[in-house]
Amino acid sequence: MREYEIYTLKNGIRVIHNHITTSKIVHCGIMLDIGSRDESTKNQGIAHFWEHMAFKGTHKRKSFHILNRLESIGGELNAFTDKEKILFYASLRDDYFERALELLTDITFDSIFPKMQIEKERQVILEEMSMYHDDPEDSLQDEFDSVIFSGHPLGMNILGIEKTVSSFKRKNFTEFVKEHLDTRKVVFSCVGNIPMVKVIELAEKHLGHIPKSTSRIKRKNFIGYTPKHVTLQRPVKQARCAMGRSSYSFSDEKRSPFYMLTTILGGSGMNSRLNLALREKHGFVYSIGAQFVPFTDTGLFVISFGTEPSQMKKSIELVKLELQKLRDEPLGVKQLSSSKEQILGQIAMAEENNISFMMMMARNLLDQGRVTSLEEIFDRVKNTSALQLQELANEMFNEKRLSYLIMEPNK
Repeated sequence: MREYEIYTLKNGIRVIHNHITTSKIVHCGIMLDIGSRDESTKNQGIAHFWEHMAFKGTHKRKSFHILNRLESIGGELNAFTDKEKILFYASLRDDYFERALELLTDITFDSIFPKMQIEKERQVILEEMSMYHDDPEDSLQDEFDSVIFSGHPLGMNILGIEKTVSSFKRKNFTEFVKEHLDTRKVVFSCVGNIPMVKVIELAEKHLGHIPKSTSRIKRKNFIGYTPKHVTLQRPVKQARCAMGRSSYSFSDEKRSPFYMLTTILGGSGMNSRLNLALREKHGFVYSIGAQFVPFTDTGLFVISFGTEPSQMKKSIELVKLELQKLRDEPLGVKQLSSSKEQILGQIAMAEENNISFMMMMARNLLDQGRVTSLEEIFDRVKNTSALQLQELANEMFNEKRLSYLIMEPNK
């Protein structure tokens, strides 16, 4: 079991650290409980744009100095925005840990959003949007989000739309940050060979002076899922399909067994039921997968694949057949045991990834106030019964409750 310690600064920012002695590399990041779902139709894309602008200038540094600060000593500086979180993070030799913490604090809390840089980065993001539209796999997922979460911020594209991205001014960024930044919902997460006392000392030095802030804005919960069937025509050669529905939230007790069921159905293993049925047996697809993404109040279950247009109908029927099998037939003792061992192995290997563990600690702390231990996850998997999985399959794989998005070549 990985040990971790938590410390809370006076301004509400929490520090979580996993002290390991087997690596010279430290991974650390500042995660904010702010994402694209906190936007409106008028400012969609601003969270992602803010993430870009954090690298473009602070009161201390210009863009070049930010980018060169860690690169010059062999480190890496990066960031991402998703539906519910923004993370600024770094990986580098632990000798330079303080340099990373100081820089991450600077770009997170002291960006000045220079006007010239806003115009430059606007063009970069518009290019990123064009690349996204040219990739049917990425665009399929985002289009499917809008089908499942229609009329809700969770259904909006993280990149935004051209109209909003083209309109943002400096005041839009400062207003968004002021409205949504809540220091009680900020976590500094760290994994590396550094004593906790040193992490606390440096966190007090660089993060302790950040003014306490509280946001009164509450997220709009998603309710009222309605199944939909949508067909789009795009300039693609291969037809693509996404099918699924809304599912369980991060705090739902059914989350762990449903993750297990999704993995059996279409996880990363080549022996998943969907891969064996559609690729290995019939050769209809190159790849097919099922994914379960939990959010704080809901979740997303999706099966996605691409195939020749003439094989789309047959492929969908094969997927439905696999869903029906899981509804009608409980896993046998040997099948259940084998599936559990495979999932336990995948989970254990994932925890070996230090940068992923750093991110997981921050996300867990923000979403549930603690970090779920490997032992606890193992117990959940081991205690899941075949009957539980069958009941979940009947609840979640009801064909009448599934939505479909078909992306077919232009006629």
